[in-house]
Amino acid sequence: MIGKWDKWGATVTRAVGKQSAPVTHGAIVLCCLVFVLGPAAGLNPVYGTGDELLAAQQDYFARWGVIPADLTGGAPRALATPATALFVHGSWLHLLGNMLFLYVFGAMAEERMGRTGFALFYLACGCLALLGYAVANAGSEQTLVGASGAISAVLGAFLYLFPTARVTSLFPFLFFLPLRFPAWVVLPFWVALQWLAAGRAEAGPTVAYLAHLIGFTLGLLYAWVRYGRTAGRPGRRARVKSPATAPEGDSQP
Repeated sequence: MIGKWDKWGATVTRAVGKQSAPVTHGAIVLCCLVFVLGPAAGLNPVYGTGDELLAAQQDYFARWGVIPADLTGGAPRALATPATALFVHGSWLHLLGNMLFLYVFGAMAEERMGRTGFALFYLACGCLALLGYAVANAGSEQTLVGASGAISAVLGAFLYLFPTARVTSLFPFLFFLPLRFPAWVVLPFWVALQWLAAGRAEAGPTVAYLAHLIGFTLGLLYAWVRYGRTAGRPGRRARVKSPATAPEGDSQP
């Protein structure tokens, strides 16, 4: 199974000004290249078509994604998968949803943390989010891929660092009316929805909501410990443009 659109609504933000965010942009480019060149996109003729392509996709996800049973069982080949899975996506929808959120939230966070700090933060929180999900679902043999655990960590850090940044949200149940709220209103609302969805998820969900919650918590705690009372001092305001999308969940092919 692949990731699906989050039904709860939409939230993205875009900062005023032009930040230099090579780590954010580099991660986006890398994820896009990995997806286009791999079998999930269906564009590379090397992987064939039909049943041959489906088999290639399954092998690809199993090789580079996190399989909780293998990882918690100590399989040597599985130890590196929390890192590799961050750059693998299950579908075009899955990829585009995640990259949109990384693009619009990552620049300000990277500018504040610095390039090296942001890169380490992104990788560490993403791996820990996937590892936490694997531990909580130790018996699962479904493969988990996607960057949304790391991106959720970026959202958590963003909330602490820029709580008053204005965020435009589009909610399907309000006929997609654009409404503007500060980040301290929108992002906790998003977390609450992830929590509700995680509680209602059946065995083998297509969206790993728990990984979102773990990543968000890690990002928030990191920003709190690292920056303390200095958070938000630059006073950067955010001007927001938002399409009707939400962060894509980690995909379980």
